[in-house]
Amino acid sequence: MTDELARRIADLMPLAKADLTELVSIPSVADPRQYPPEKCREAAQWVADAFTAVGLRDVHLAETPDGSHAVLGHRPPPPGAPTVLLYAHYDVQPPLDDQAWTTPPFQLTERDGRWYGRGAADCKGNIVMHLTALRALGDDLPVGLKLVVEGSEEQGTGGLEAYVSSHADELHADALLICDTGNAAVGVPTATTSLRGVVNVVVTVTTLKGDVHSGMFGGPAPDALAALIRALDSLRGPDGSTRIDGLDGDGSWDGVGYDEQQFRTDAGVLDGAELPGGGSVADRLWARPAVTVLGIDCAPVVGSAAAVPATARARVSLRIPPGTDPGAARAALVAHLRAAVPWGAKVEIEPEQSGAPFRAATDGRAYAALDKAAQEVYGKPLAYLGQGGSIPLCNVLASTYPGTEIILMGVEEPACLIHAPNESVDPREIEHMAHVEALFLRHYAAARR
Repeated sequence: MTDELARRIADLMPLAKADLTELVSIPSVADPRQYPPEKCREAAQWVADAFTAVGLRDVHLAETPDGSHAVLGHRPPPPGAPTVLLYAHYDVQPPLDDQAWTTPPFQLTERDGRWYGRGAADCKGNIVMHLTALRALGDDLPVGLKLVVEGSEEQGTGGLEAYVSSHADELHADALLICDTGNAAVGVPTATTSLRGVVNVVVTVTTLKGDVHSGMFGGPAPDALAALIRALDSLRGPDGSTRIDGLDGDGSWDGVGYDEQQFRTDAGVLDGAELPGGGSVADRLWARPAVTVLGIDCAPVVGSAAAVPATARARVSLRIPPGTDPGAARAALVAHLRAAVPWGAKVEIEPEQSGAPFRAATDGRAYAALDKAAQEVYGKPLAYLGQGGSIPLCNVLASTYPGTEIILMGVEEPACLIHAPNESVDPREIEHMAHVEALFLRHYAAARR
């Protein structure tokens, strides 16, 4: 039976490529300042039509509180069978620098065995994975299904999170497949069991009533940018580790590790550049807080004057591991920055996005069924991985549906370069993970009988 299912999925791969070609061609960036909102609506309707064609019922677009549209649908379970929710998102990150792409970002292009294009992996590749699994099963669907495909995940505006809280019955299921992550590497079946939370703030430092001539006043005149740099530098210890007063910076990761050389390759670390911090790469990625300066506002190099800057500001992001409260983390970050700004400078700190970390319970029937499916497809047991990114929806789902198993999986392995120029997906991952998903639905139905 497994061999027959594998053959069906292999035969469906040309259709999977055609699907992804169409989806990638729609620039569904959920930011009206950059792309027309109707492109997101077009992508949403494409998704709705595709899932209607594979047998889901009442597939429709639901407006969420942030103005985006989620695609919702369902298929009732056979008598006594469980229901599984399938999640993905159709919105994508902007392509950033078009000139950095080898081929056009919104044109699916095959190169060196991979399919390139914005959203090819994150997360349109996962939409195609779902469709391929359901097409392979056809009418032989052993579980009930609920579908939600989000339209503003990349913008972090919380539309679906707010929708869930007021439509809990509509999305309730026995197991949730959150397909917006992926394997540790191509060919290594993996479930993501840990997500870091995030706390973002904007810190503004002001020292003077206005910029003054550096020749006449430089030296004793307090330099706002220099004061900001001092404060930002204090967020790291001598070895580069994140060190924020009041936060534990020495956690350890007990799941699958991350080879340092592989990390250097995946992250594009230059030869000779050192990795900051101590402990293993996995410790630093998934078990410890990590601070990043996302941007700085001050005079640009080109066009800058010989002046002491009066004001400078920075956007600071703090990723936090499971077990850390985001409110406490924000308070610690704010207090640290205030104390670290020198020379009595005026400090203003504006809170931005925050999200709690997440850790999945892995001892239930759904994880057992997924492990069985992974071993049948990949010939090796399921690995457990942390992820440095944040998916706030997971915490909303966990609190709304306590006791429901939440599985994070998908096609987004490290070589995909999600969010970066030249994003791609390995079509073997779409094929094999669609096979895993289809087998999971069978095994989970059998385990629940």
